[in-house]
Amino acid sequence: MKVAIVGYGKMGRMVEQWAMSAGHDIGARIDKDDPIEGAIGCDVAIEFTEPTVAFNNILALGALGIPTVVGTTGWHARLPEIEGKVEALVYGTNFSIGVNVFNEMVAAAARFMTGVSGYEAYCWEAHHSQKKDAPSGTANTLVERMRGAGYTGPIDMASTRAGMIPGIHEVGFDSAADTITLRHTARSRDGFAQGAVFAAEWIVGKQGIFEFGQVMRTSLGLN
Repeated sequence: MKVAIVGYGKMGRMVEQWAMSAGHDIGARIDKDDPIEGAIGCDVAIEFTEPTVAFNNILALGALGIPTVVGTTGWHARLPEIEGKVEALVYGTNFSIGVNVFNEMVAAAARFMTGVSGYEAYCWEAHHSQKKDAPSGTANTLVERMRGAGYTGPIDMASTRAGMIPGIHEVGFDSAADTITLRHTARSRDGFAQGAVFAAEWIVGKQGIFEFGQVMRTSLGLN
């Protein structure tokens, strides 16, 4: 594929490395103040910018008919506004393949625990001190998946912001007798870039708006 990278910061450069290692060509590198029209002729765009500009980038790429993977978060409340304005798009709170597999494990555990008494649940996450939102979007997604699996008990949520932690998400069920713990620990941002390239390969040739979890469940044969 010929890939347009929209947002050429740390994540954009990492996406570039993963895309090239997978045999794809970089057709455009679009950073701040660069016209989005630079993506014309590309098969797909991967967008990692800021919430304040991501929405306009999505509309502009949609107008050009370029399938888009959006790794930027913080704009999802405006999803209804892009209906009919993009042909093919993948978005998500976390593009790590490992995290999305972890989501499925947590949902399965929550489903089991709906019929077990005596346990209380929690969801804890930790990130580097520069991450301002808390709890993380991924933690919120984990709780949504637990609720979707039928877990109705209280779920205590907590966040930590310190140092250079790439990302830790932990879900636990605690009782007087024991504790059941599920944890995902990110070692770097590579997982996010790998997932974005995977989503870009998947979306080409398709139509519709997809959440990355849907993409993963389809790929794993869970849908």
